[in-house]
Amino acid sequence: MKISTKGRYALRILADIAEHGVEKNVPIREIAERQGFSDKYLEGIVSRLSSAGLVKSGRGKYGGYRLVKLPAEYNVYEILYAAEDSIALVSCLEDDVEPCPMFNDCLTAPLWQYLQDEFRHVMERVSLQDVMDHKFPT
Repeated sequence: MKISTKGRYALRILADIAEHGVEKNVPIREIAERQGFSDKYLEGIVSRLSSAGLVKSGRGKYGGYRLVKLPAEYNVYEILYAAEDSIALVSCLEDDVEPCPMFNDCLTAPLWQYLQDEFRHVMERVSLQDVMDHKFPT
């Protein structure tokens, strides 16, 4: 599995909002300037995060985005799941695909499922606050 720029940027966006938007909305333009990517690309990612209920938007003079929870209450898995098209290690474990006809007879399927489950558990233990603090559970 390879985490795309959407997933990596989603983490950076939420960390930026957490850092700069404690008591205010953070405009997309400011996030884009600090993070070094285009407003347009950022809007697409923030739209996914908003649809997943991870951020809320405000309009008008003080418009922008803010977190709906504290950074410690977000986990990396939910962020990547919202941003990525898929976070499956192998295609036969993707959510929205036809089940592989060989899955039940495949010698390696249990391994892929085990690795996928372990990877998810690790991502669920790491919070957005951990990412911001560079401190990860062992």
